[in-house]
Amino acid sequence: MAESEKSAEERSNSTTSTDQASAPATKTSEAKKPTRTRRTTTRRTAKKAEPQIGEAPAPVIPVDAPGQFGRVNVMDITPAAENGVYPARVELGEMFHMTAQVFIEGRTKVGATAVVRGPRGKEMARVPMTCTNPGLDRWEVTLACGERSDVKPWQPEFAEVKKQLGEWTVTIEGWEDIYASWLHDAQIKVKVNDDVENALASGAQMLARWADAKDSKLNAAQKKTLREAAKVMTDRTLEPAERLAAADNAEIEALHGSNPLRDGISPSTPQRFKVERPGASFAAWYQFFPRSEGATRDPETGRIVPGTLATSMAGLERAKAEGFDIVYLPPIFPIGVTNRKGRNNSLIAGPDDPGSPFGIGSELGGHDTVDPLLGTMDDFKALTARAHELGLEISLDFALQCSPDHPWVKQHPNWFRVKPDGTIAFAENPPKKYQDIYPIDFNADMEGIEKEVERILNLWIEAGVTIFRIDNPHTKPVRFWQDVITAVTKKHPEVLFLAEAFTRPGMMRALSYVGFTQSHCYFPWRNTKEELEEFLLETNGDGGFWQHNTFWPTTPDILTAYLRDNGIAGHAVRAVLAAMGSPSWGIYNGYELIENVQRPGFEEQIDNEKYEIKVRDWDEADKYGIGTLLASLNRIRREHASAFGYHNVTILPTTDPSIIAFARHTPAELTGTGKDETIIVVVNLDGHNAHQAGVHFEMTDYGIDPKHGAVLRDELTGREFTWGWDNFVSLAPWADVAHVFTVVR
Repeated sequence: MAESEKSAEERSNSTTSTDQASAPATKTSEAKKPTRTRRTTTRRTAKKAEPQIGEAPAPVIPVDAPGQFGRVNVMDITPAAENGVYPARVELGEMFHMTAQVFIEGRTKVGATAVVRGPRGKEMARVPMTCTNPGLDRWEVTLACGERSDVKPWQPEFAEVKKQLGEWTVTIEGWEDIYASWLHDAQIKVKVNDDVENALASGAQMLARWADAKDSKLNAAQKKTLREAAKVMTDRTLEPAERLAAADNAEIEALHGSNPLRDGISPSTPQRFKVERPGASFAAWYQFFPRSEGATRDPETGRIVPGTLATSMAGLERAKAEGFDIVYLPPIFPIGVTNRKGRNNSLIAGPDDPGSPFGIGSELGGHDTVDPLLGTMDDFKALTARAHELGLEISLDFALQCSPDHPWVKQHPNWFRVKPDGTIAFAENPPKKYQDIYPIDFNADMEGIEKEVERILNLWIEAGVTIFRIDNPHTKPVRFWQDVITAVTKKHPEVLFLAEAFTRPGMMRALSYVGFTQSHCYFPWRNTKEELEEFLLETNGDGGFWQHNTFWPTTPDILTAYLRDNGIAGHAVRAVLAAMGSPSWGIYNGYELIENVQRPGFEEQIDNEKYEIKVRDWDEADKYGIGTLLASLNRIRREHASAFGYHNVTILPTTDPSIIAFARHTPAELTGTGKDETIIVVVNLDGHNAHQAGVHFEMTDYGIDPKHGAVLRDELTGREFTWGWDNFVSLAPWADVAHVFTVVR
């Protein structure tokens, strides 16, 4: 390499080597004064060092203690671990957004890079950040930890996925942008002919140093480009503007974007992310009761013949046909007899009333036993095996409560609260009373209860369960769940937990901190445009780094007035909002049959399936079309999975209070296809009347050239539309209640 092409760092190293080579002779001549010799040698070395030519590169300043700044200042990173303890949670390959303040003194320019490292500390990605608010030094970046996958826990390929799970880190590295700073000044100096030679010489030195910088990770061709540009800049036979152009062009600018020269690199404290397995946040749930699935009515006696685990295979097939990922079963354990509830939660059960599956436990067994009326453990294993063949996960409801007949009542009486009169207190939430349920008292022996629950959960995991839906976890100690989930997932990291917790925000967040992967939420009661816009941004915002809301239009406990009053169109509207509004959504079966008659005075269905067996005629579903819609929505989700995450929703302004519009967008570098992925959803919230509205679409935010506009395909109908900045839509409940657009071109 020619001397003129050596970097400043190499010249410095070369000088040091020469000084060290001459040191022995000096030391020998002054051997009688070793201490003095060392001092003299130090002074002589300093005296002989060559003066710095040009500006010295910004140094990397070691950070030895928390709170120390590097050469460049990095602050206010979002998201950051809550209280420094609970890391943000993302699914493998899920897109997420980070921001930070990055700045330096004076008018020097800086850059910022996000460095993503896997669970073993290996650098997985180095992504440049963009300054979106220079006045506030705010830098932003869109990232993903790993690549999205649809591998299931029981498939052999999951072993490789499993290696990627755990704690990843993202480090924000601020650095002095010497190229941008130099170019800004050089352009001005050449233009006004001020100190041009020094400006160009500094640029040439900078380019030569850039070509040799290991951190820039340049290939041979890129190094050659920089060195040739440096050579042109030192050629005084050329005009200054021509010399400057060698460093001020699209090719060099592209290198500056992809492989910059980063001086004074100042890394932040690594930000921790808990990366969870596929399906942890992107999931579609389908719930049915095995005792109703396949149930028939005896034509001679009129009595109901209950369904079983064997007849429930039909429910698996229906869930698969409608495109769902998870089949969720309520408790399948023996049901108590004492104080058994009758139809519609009546206090007296008839001889044929099956009782509530949440009144768990009888002389036949407790939480570790299959109700003999449903089948055997082998039958349950056959059900999970068939589900896995269909690509479906099985989620089992785990309600930590007991009927008065549960074996625990005799085996562990200290696990229950006893009244002064010696009787066990049944569950109540005054004025509501649950006479068929004894709640657990955790104060006497929480450790013993934890061990028993861990044993039971592991038993069902061995039988094929990969997800537990926990009933009312907010009525138990958070520490209890923290201990149990930690113990279970240490052995089975693939197991997920859904919290059925309609409660205060603090409790819901705490449950997310301790391991609940997803959560029920208040989506059923968000019905106006304003309510929905606020809730969509809340669900798909920074809160989504911890609490993963799952949108369910109905559950066995919930039937809202909106669905009661808006018929088929209302069911279609809520399905579209649920499927497109959250990465995780769920349907309680019977939705396809428009079961929307409320029990008088309650927001729940009449003839609630929790207290009786439903005999359904599934051939009737075709006339409503909701089953077909559910299948279409799940198809759209699968085909455009990269658009679904908890951090990429934008509300689109509309001119009608009954028309809501929002978009999901993932940039090309994170989709895996090399193309942007954008979904635009427009919904008429009125189930009775047609509405028209203007929808504003900020095209450049979605990578669309305003010169050409966008061609959109409605994935529900196949029709295509051309959109620009402002667009007209018309939706009627008897035709289209919604558009679900993807960008074709």
